[in-house]
Amino acid sequence: MSDSPEAGIEKAESGGREQFVAKTFWEHLEDLRWMLIKMAGAMGVSVIACFVFAKPLLTLIILPLDRVTNGNPKPYLRTLEVMGGLTLSMQLALYAGIIVACPLLLWFLGQFLLPALTRLERRMILPVFGVGVLLFLSGCALAYFLVVPTSLSFSIQYNDYLGISSEWTIDNYVSFVSYLMLAFGLCFELPLVVLALAKLGLVTSKFLRDKRRIVIVLIFIVAAVITPTTEPIIQCLLAVPMVLLYEACIWIAWWMERRGK
Repeated sequence: MSDSPEAGIEKAESGGREQFVAKTFWEHLEDLRWMLIKMAGAMGVSVIACFVFAKPLLTLIILPLDRVTNGNPKPYLRTLEVMGGLTLSMQLALYAGIIVACPLLLWFLGQFLLPALTRLERRMILPVFGVGVLLFLSGCALAYFLVVPTSLSFSIQYNDYLGISSEWTIDNYVSFVSYLMLAFGLCFELPLVVLALAKLGLVTSKFLRDKRRIVIVLIFIVAAVITPTTEPIIQCLLAVPMVLLYEACIWIAWWMERRGK
C-alpha cells in the first residue's frame, strides 16, 4: 500500500481526464490523525533542538537590545526566580521551536489537502510552499531587525523621559521578541490566503478593490490587537506592510483572472 498523500485515492484515466474516487470518512480521519502525528513530531524535535541550543538562541534574541544599549544589555535584564534560567530555556525552546517548525507544519497541512487538489494545483504546492516560507521569514526578519529595536529604543527613551528605570525580567523580554516575530511571520501569509480564495473563485480583483477601505481598517485593528504594545509606531510597522501586500494581492488576482480568460 502506498504511503504517499494520495494513498486510498483510486485513479482512472477516462478520455484523457483524471478521475478520483472519494475517500470514506474514516480514511479522511486516518489522514488527519497522521497529519497531527507528524506535526506533533516536528514540533517535538524542533523544541528539543532549540532547548539544546538555548544559549546561542538567547544570545541571538538579546542582540537587538545589545545594539540599542551600545553593547550593554545586561543591566536591563534580570530573573526573579531561583530556577529562572531553566524556565527561560524551556520558554525560549517553545517559542523558537514554533517559529522553526512553522514551515514544516504548513507543509504537512499541504500534504493533507493534496488529494483534494487537481493535478495542476498539486504541481503548484512546492512553489506556493516556497513563497509561504519566504513570506514567513520576511515577516520574522522585519520584526527582528526593525520592529524590536525600534520598540526597545522607544521604551528606554520614554522611560528615561519619565524618570523611570528600564529593568525587565528576561522571560518577559523573550516573550516580547518571540511574540512579535511570530505575529509578523504569520501576518505576512496574508497574500497566500487571499490568492487561495481568488483561485477558488470566492473573491475577485474587483471585490478586493471594492473592499479595500474596510480591509485597511481591519488590518489596523488586527495590528493593534496582536502587537504586545500600545505604541502606534509599532502597530504601523505591522499594518503598513500588510496593506502593501493586500494591494499586491489585488494586482495578482487581476493577473490570474486575465490569464484564465
